[in-house]
Amino acid sequence: MGFLDNSGDIILDAVLTDLGRERLARGDGSFKITKFAVADDEIDYGKYNKNNPSGSAYYDLDILTTPILEAFTNNIGAAKYKLLTIPRNNLLYLPVIKLADAVPTVRAATFSETNSESISGLYVVSVDKTTSEAEDGATLLYTLDGVIKGDGEPESNGSNNTQIVTDQGLNTSEIPNSFVLDADLVENQYILEIDDRLGKIATPIGASTALASVNFVDDDRVASYYLSRTSNPNYFDSTFLPSTSTGTGPEGVVSAILGPRGTRLWFTIRASLELNTSTSLFDRLGNSFTIGTAGVYGTFKYIDSTVRITGVTTGYRIDVPIRFIKKTS
Repeated sequence: MGFLDNSGDIILDAVLTDLGRERLARGDGSFKITKFAVADDEIDYGKYNKNNPSGSAYYDLDILTTPILEAFTNNIGAAKYKLLTIPRNNLLYLPVIKLADAVPTVRAATFSETNSESISGLYVVSVDKTTSEAEDGATLLYTLDGVIKGDGEPESNGSNNTQIVTDQGLNTSEIPNSFVLDADLVENQYILEIDDRLGKIATPIGASTALASVNFVDDDRVASYYLSRTSNPNYFDSTFLPSTSTGTGPEGVVSAILGPRGTRLWFTIRASLELNTSTSLFDRLGNSFTIGTAGVYGTFKYIDSTVRITGVTTGYRIDVPIRFIKKTS
C-alpha cells in the first residue's frame, strides 16, 4: 500500500472489495454493480483557507494536493465516512446520533482494579454465567452500571439495567426541542454491525428475550443487522417523546439531543457461543486483567471491540466501544 500523487491532475483509483472480487470470480454473469458510495475519510477540511492571498481558486488547494492512500480491498477500513446528498438547501443543522448516556465507567465503591488495565469509557459484556455472577460480597458483577449481561441466563439476583441507548436529532440549543424534527431527517431504520465471532445483537431489557435477525455477514465475519421501526419495534423506545424536554425512556435517561429529536434506539448484546464456552478467541485476540482484591471478583480474559451504529436516512454513524470479559480465576 502506498500514497497516490495528486499534486497535479485529480486521480480516480477504484478497486473491488474482497467480496466483490469473490463474486466476480464466480464467472456466472451474476456480478453487477448497481450501487456505490463515496466517502471523505482522508479529507481534512481544516486546511480550507479562505484567506489565501492568491484568491478563491486557491482556498482548497491544500486539500486537493494532500496525498491519499491507494484504494484497498478491505471493506472494513475503506469508506468509513460516507458522503450524503440532501437536496434541501435550507438546513442549518444536520441530525446526529449520540449515546443517550455517556459511555459508562464500570465502577462501584468496592470495585477496583489491581493493575493498570482500564475498564472505564466502554461497555463491558459478561460472556457466561460465572462471569456475570462474580461477586464482591453481595454485589454481582452484572448488576454494576456499564456491565451488559451477555450470557443469556435468567437473572438470579438483582437486576441488570445496562443496555446501549442512542438518541437521534439536531443537537443544538438554537432550535427548541419542542419543535418536531422534519420527517425526512428522522431515522426510522438503523444498521448495526458487530463482529459475529464475538457477539450478537439482542432485544432490549423489558422485551421478550430474543436475538435480532442477521441480514448479512461479510468475509471478515462482520454481521450487519437492519433494524426498522416498523418491522422491529422492540428496538425503538415507544415511550420516548421526541418533542418534550422531560420525556425519558430506558434507564430513565433524558435525551442527549438538545434540539428537535427523532428516534431512540436501544438494544443489548449476547455473547457468542464460542466466547461463552471457550477461551480460544480470548487467547488469540485478547488479554487479561484482575479486578478486586483478595480473590474478590478475580482474573478475567477480555477482547475489545466495537458496535457500529449507522442511520439509514442520514448515513450518520457512531462506534460504541465494548469489552467482552470471561472470568478465569
